[in-house]
Amino acid sequence: MSDASQQPQFIIVMGVSGSGKTTVAKGIAERMGWIFAEGDEFHSKANVEKMKSGHPLTDEDRWPWLKAIGAWIDEHESGGRSAIITCSALKKTYRDLLRDGRPGVRFCHVDVDRTVLEERLSKRKGHYMPASLLDSQLADLEPLQKAEPGVVVHAEGDADEVLEEALTALGLQNVDA
Repeated sequence: MSDASQQPQFIIVMGVSGSGKTTVAKGIAERMGWIFAEGDEFHSKANVEKMKSGHPLTDEDRWPWLKAIGAWIDEHESGGRSAIITCSALKKTYRDLLRDGRPGVRFCHVDVDRTVLEERLSKRKGHYMPASLLDSQLADLEPLQKAEPGVVVHAEGDADEVLEEALTALGLQNVDA
């Protein structure tokens, strides 16, 4: 929950498909009492169908999606509510768009070894993103730069350990403590 004396905070949990963005983001939202959104839900039907058929998205495909996520952040910022959302945010230009005019936005990059990603994606059921698109996502991924507000969390260990690492790296207080 947001303290009225503080500006709302927005964490974008980023990384390639299968990195554990949703698990980390939901965990932070629950612990902090923040609003959570799954960035995949902001994709157009055309984007979902394109990925489902095994074709990677282009920058042109992603711009409307990223703008929709930005609008969601704006809505919650104007309401004074902190929130967390998942978004691959693979390129610096995407992250720049998401941060433009939004000083409360920070990133939490969930970084995972390729072998682990491949294993997770091979076992994932019911998601439109096929494992065959991992190579294109890894090729597009530009790591956070020093000037970008955010942290990198190396997702090693179980989900609780990764959540604790993310909370600590982001300097977020545990409301349960």
